[in-house]
Amino acid sequence: MPVVDAHHHLWDLRVRDQDWITGPDVAVLRRDFLLGDYRAEAEAHGVRQSVVVQTVTVPGETPELLALAAGSDLIAGVVGWADLTDPGLAGRIAELRGLPGGVELVGLRHQVQNEPDPDWLSRPAVLRGLAAVAGAGLVYDLVITAGELAAATRAVAAVPDLVFVLDHLAKPPIAAGRIEPWAQDLRRLAALPNTVAKLSGLVTEADWRHWTPADLRPYAEVALDAFGPARLMFGSDWPVCTLAASYGDVLAAARDLTGTLSGAERAAVFEGTATSTYGLAGQPAGGSR
Repeated sequence: MPVVDAHHHLWDLRVRDQDWITGPDVAVLRRDFLLGDYRAEAEAHGVRQSVVVQTVTVPGETPELLALAAGSDLIAGVVGWADLTDPGLAGRIAELRGLPGGVELVGLRHQVQNEPDPDWLSRPAVLRGLAAVAGAGLVYDLVITAGELAAATRAVAAVPDLVFVLDHLAKPPIAAGRIEPWAQDLRRLAALPNTVAKLSGLVTEADWRHWTPADLRPYAEVALDAFGPARLMFGSDWPVCTLAASYGDVLAAARDLTGTLSGAERAAVFEGTATSTYGLAGQPAGGSR
């Protein structure tokens, strides 16, 4: 089955620091992860297209990712970063689209999980920025934690013309073995039609050394029930996933967790939802709504 990897990262520490990689627990990530490294994983596991996602909230990273996409037949989309509170955001998006690889810009994202204000997404300046993202025909990736789901749901409801893509299922407390209130909050978000989610990042929310697909299954089942395969997409979260698993292990776990779906439903999770949502292969973005 062809695979579109809807969520991975790349960085070159000689070009740009990744200041979030601190402490001994994540020290293995403090090295370069380049397009050639990712291509080796993709080719080994049947990945035909990918979406590369920003990691730092600085203006310079997105043009760098777009340039990588311009020279690659593997990267089909870039989820970059721009300041949502900038009154000139629409112009900034236009500038990004004019750069080499600008046609591959499919969405924006901000590390909302790091904002001290739990209602940051509902600030008037942020909502204006989200409306500008919608007006530009892009989608918006939500990188939040489980505790921020309720606030995110309010923001999603306030901008119904924008497709929101939930990264990593909002990082459920898998290692702790808890499912509520995460499951209830996730269902409320999924009830809004302008939402899509990624089956990604779960292995690093589990016990890194001792997880099995069975540990992830209750959370994947809630997501499948809430969003349905047509609004759920696979993402490896490479190389962050390597804290807990190899690329092959992550893909195998996702296949295991979707094993009871029909062939058409699995094709949606592993290819179709990402293609339509991000407007890959020349399709308009947000097509899964």
